[in-house]
Amino acid sequence: MSRIGKKAVAIPGGVTATIDNGTLTVKGPKGSLSMGMSDLISYKVEDGEIAVNPANDSKQARAFWGMQRTLVSNLVEGVTDGFSKTLEISGVGYRAKAQGKTLKLELGFSHDVDLAVPEGLEVKTPDQTTVEVSGIDKQAVGQFAAEIRKWRKPEPYKGKGIKYRGEYVFRKEGKKK
Repeated sequence: MSRIGKKAVAIPGGVTATIDNGTLTVKGPKGSLSMGMSDLISYKVEDGEIAVNPANDSKQARAFWGMQRTLVSNLVEGVTDGFSKTLEISGVGYRAKAQGKTLKLELGFSHDVDLAVPEGLEVKTPDQTTVEVSGIDKQAVGQFAAEIRKWRKPEPYKGKGIKYRGEYVFRKEGKKK
């Protein structure tokens, strides 16, 4: 039994949810998001909340239940508050600069890394060593932040690289004489 799935997702004021042709659409102040609905799960929009329940008693339906409820919750949270990830860059000469729909990274390569910002996301660089990725789709925000991080993962000896804010980098001791 899913403990997460039992709890219905509350719809805050200013947000509307509709079910149409196997698609759940949530509209709010920040925009609109939609999600394809699974046949194993039944969705009901009633009394200012979205109820998610398994359609039958199969093992797969019970396995999907909690995940589908969390995906619905992410839709509602995305259109009301949005999501953001902050990346920190450390290393001599490492810097980032947002230029319109492009993020320019200088990471010690012989060339600059230019990343096109996906549609629906916003990238800010408050200073040269901080990158803030924000948007209404949690998956897209996390995916783009991971693509930025993959260019220079933090290394354990000096801690140089790109890391998430709050991420702990396990440090190793170097060679001894």
